[in-house]
Amino acid sequence: MKKYLAMFLVLIVVALFAAKLTILHINDTHGRAWPWSETNNPNIGGFAAIATIVEEVRKEVEAVSGRVLFLHAGDLNTGVPESDMLDAAPDIVAFNMMRLDAMVLGNHEFDKPKEVLAKQMKLAKFPFLSANFYDPEGVVKPAPYIIKDFGDLKVAIIGLTTEETAILEPLHLKGARFENCVETTKKIVEELKGKVDLIVVLAHLGWGPEGEGKTTSKQLAQSVEGIHVIVDGHSHTKFETAQLVNGVIVVQAWEWGKYVGRLDLEIEKGKILSYNWKPIPVNLKIHKGKDAEGKDIYEYVDKEYKEHFYVKTVLDYFKQLGDEKLNTVIGKTHILLDGERANVRSKSTNLANMICDAMIWKVNADVSLMNGGGIRASIKPGEITVRDVLTVLPFGNTLYVLKMNGEQLLKVLRYAATIKEGQGGFLQTGGLTWKSVAGEVVEAKVKGEPIDPSKTYTVVTNNYLAGGGDGYTMLSGLPGYDTGFRLDSVLVEFIQTVLKGEIKDYDSSLRYIRQ
Repeated sequence: MKKYLAMFLVLIVVALFAAKLTILHINDTHGRAWPWSETNNPNIGGFAAIATIVEEVRKEVEAVSGRVLFLHAGDLNTGVPESDMLDAAPDIVAFNMMRLDAMVLGNHEFDKPKEVLAKQMKLAKFPFLSANFYDPEGVVKPAPYIIKDFGDLKVAIIGLTTEETAILEPLHLKGARFENCVETTKKIVEELKGKVDLIVVLAHLGWGPEGEGKTTSKQLAQSVEGIHVIVDGHSHTKFETAQLVNGVIVVQAWEWGKYVGRLDLEIEKGKILSYNWKPIPVNLKIHKGKDAEGKDIYEYVDKEYKEHFYVKTVLDYFKQLGDEKLNTVIGKTHILLDGERANVRSKSTNLANMICDAMIWKVNADVSLMNGGGIRASIKPGEITVRDVLTVLPFGNTLYVLKMNGEQLLKVLRYAATIKEGQGGFLQTGGLTWKSVAGEVVEAKVKGEPIDPSKTYTVVTNNYLAGGGDGYTMLSGLPGYDTGFRLDSVLVEFIQTVLKGEIKDYDSSLRYIRQ
């Protein structure tokens, strides 16, 4: 009996003197500052609702003398026109109001010139981190890490950006590079020994898939001793529970602010005594059917989080700035134009085919090449607005025309055949059909005729791929020119001119067959 009493007293003492830390985290928000709707899930997400969650948790934790960190694991840029047009100023102002503690640079922070990122960093009242990023031009200067000193607890937060950013976003880097994440982290962990109680890596690495030349969060945990927690982003992974890898707690909060991750820790003398992680759904709902009047019935997965008044007011102002132009109707579709992430990165779809056909039409090319990762959304049946098109094509890419012989074109296809389904480099085409078996090209035709290795073809792509993006380095340096035609504007013109503003059906045949 005395033994159990002694153990109970020890637990009480530990509970009284252990430091309590709660980490709230989001990742890959991609401009989703305002609530939006999905099929059977209306009015979800939005930063004003997230602000309410952060405020509620802070009050709860601080009431019992705990500490709270609020972190963003990268990719605040690119995805919603109201945000994209203003270089994510609405997002950053909202995070300032929420007192975000730190954010790591994601690969999409490099979608625009480095000067834009530098402007964003200046606007932010929180640090942008990346220990493995180096810019020889000195335009972008993120901190490698910060130390949050809570008095009884010192927490180091190290930022890491995926090395594959150099492949995914080469257009605006201009010599900037991303060092190996494992080696970088080992050096910093050694440097921090004895200086902090807890080491958190704020990582835009992704849970998977693994690949040459990049580090996943799982690999980092397996390879580096001394890390306590990895708050991850990049792969848009929907974690149901925290992952424990080599004693390291790894968490990720899905995408777009659909979840806020909450990790509760008890720490004593540099050791985590206990932890608990859960995803907090941001007004996600379950469709429960219809009532007697035929109206949809929804039930909140967690509970309803009201929008924070002050954050909502500021975001509403930003939204109004571009609404009139963005709401301009440019056509109508009777069918779903499929731009779903999983589909455009694995097969031809009607929307991907339409975009590729529009590219050929605009410059009278023989072939068009488009990366599936550049197509970011579907267009639902109904009126098509400028907003819809910019949501599908948010990067501001321009058409780039190349002169290529058949052998050079086949080299592109041989590389494309090695790209795994689900990757942004999955190749969408116009004017070209092809097949591969076990990663080898076995058939390729332009306008129904086999590719002639010695013939010269006019090929149109976007400036991202023309610059070697997504690993298409064989396109970089070829004879060609940037037309200056924005891809989103070309699609609008194609819908209005060629399709006469109305889409009743569109080709969804597979232009690439993989076996």
